[in-house]
This record gives sequence, C-alpha cells and structure tokens, in this order.
Amino acid sequence: MLEQAYSHCEAIIKHHSKTFYKAFSFLPPTKRKAVWAVYGFCRQVDDIVDEGTDPEAQLKVFRAQFASFLNGQVPGNDPMWLALEDVFQKFPMEPQAFHDMIAGQEMDLYKTKYYTIEELEHYSYHVASTVGLMLLPILAPKKVNELRDSAVALGLGMQITNILRDISEDLERQRIYIPINEMIASGYMVDDLLNHRLTEEFIEVWERLASRAEDHYEKAFSAMHHYPLDARLPVKSSAVFYRAILKSIRKKDYNIFEQRAFVTEKEKEELLAGIANQ
Repeated sequence: MLEQAYSHCEAIIKHHSKTFYKAFSFLPPTKRKAVWAVYGFCRQVDDIVDEGTDPEAQLKVFRAQFASFLNGQVPGNDPMWLALEDVFQKFPMEPQAFHDMIAGQEMDLYKTKYYTIEELEHYSYHVASTVGLMLLPILAPKKVNELRDSAVALGLGMQITNILRDISEDLERQRIYIPINEMIASGYMVDDLLNHRLTEEFIEVWERLASRAEDHYEKAFSAMHHYPLDARLPVKSSAVFYRAILKSIRKKDYNIFEQRAFVTEKEKEELLAGIANQ
C-alpha cells in the first residue's frame, strides 16, 4: 500500500515536471520517494487553484485536511497523504513551509496583477521558496539552518524563471506577474503586453527580471557545498536545468508569445556532464 502511494506521487511529478523528476532521480531511494510525496502535495494545491470547479471551497477543505493530517489523522483514501505521513515519520519536517505554500497558491484566487518586484518576490517566496524549505529536512536534515537562505534564493530564481517563460500562458488566465511598474519604467505598457508586442522595451524588462533571477541562483549556488553528497548533484542539477531556461528563451529571440521555451534532454545531459566535471 505504501509503495503504491509513493508510485502514485512519482507518476505525478514524472508527468508534470520532467526537469525536477530528472534532477531528483539521482537521490537515494528514501529521499527520492520523499521528494515525490512533497511534490504530490504541492501539485494538489496548485491544481485546486488552477483547475478546481470551486477553488475557494476546495482549498478550504484541503487546508482542513492538512490540519487533520498534522493531528495524526490521514485524510480519506488519497495516496498522497499516506506517502506524506511516512515522510513526516522519517524526516524532521517543518509544517510552516506547507502552510505558507497553501497561502501562496491562495493568492492566485484574489490577486492577478503585480506592480513591484517586492510584491512579486513575496508571492514567489510563498509558491516556490517554500518548496525548497519543505525539502530541506529531507535533503540535508543536519544542515537546515545553514541552507535556509540558499533554499529561499533558489526558489525565487526558479519562480521568476517560470514567470519569464510562462508570460503568454499566464495572460490566458488573466494574470500578469511581470511587475507593471517595471514595465512602465521601460516604456512598455500593459496594453503592449496584452497584445503580445515583442519590442526592445519588452526585452529590457525581461532582461532586468532575468538578471534578478540570476542573482538568486548565484546566492543559492554559493551555499550548495553544505548539502550532503547524496543531495548535492540533484539540487545543483535542478538549479542548472532551470537557469538554462533563460538561455533557451534568449536563443529563441525572446519570443515567449508564440512558443514555450524548454531545455532539451540532450542539453540536460550536456549540463549534467558539466556539473560532474566541476
């Protein structure tokens, strides 16, 4: 039953995030399965907000289920909760990061535009940095405090990268994550974005945010030596794979309105070889 629960979580991450799946497949089995379970939790919250028929009510139910879970009651027959229960028994998990993740996803129910970088990074912490904080007790249980800032920085870098890649998809959901004040400062208006105008001003805004993401990646990389050896390659790989998305967008001349940038399997193998030789 437990192995089936973990297999269920593995199928979720394998389907929804090939990048994370490939990176964290290098972990030892116990840590690897724990990462799958945490991803299953995050994915379920994300799906409620993006695809739920009544997301506010469904999120309220999910939050109540998590409260019951923390009190020792596994909610219903959902295999994700069964796998997560095993994770909480094996690792010194920190519930606050899970609460913050739910709060971050909830923001998408009432906030659809962001005006400043500070607002954007507040959101990014809640939906992405929290994932790193959830995983720290699994990946580096003896180094959680030393790696906390690095995990937050990596989440910020990854989420900003997501936003720079998914501008077009977010517009379809009536969401603008690119800070509007930053656009205006470069002479790029909301109407330009809504009409998918790829201009020098757009590239200027895009690159300013990409530079911000790069700074966060560098901060994350500066502390990666604190991870135990069995987790160092997976974490570094996930960061390198994600950072490469920015390069992929540049190679496509910033045309994120007509095509979704991604890192090919061949490129990932080349990146892995580079990491191994460092």
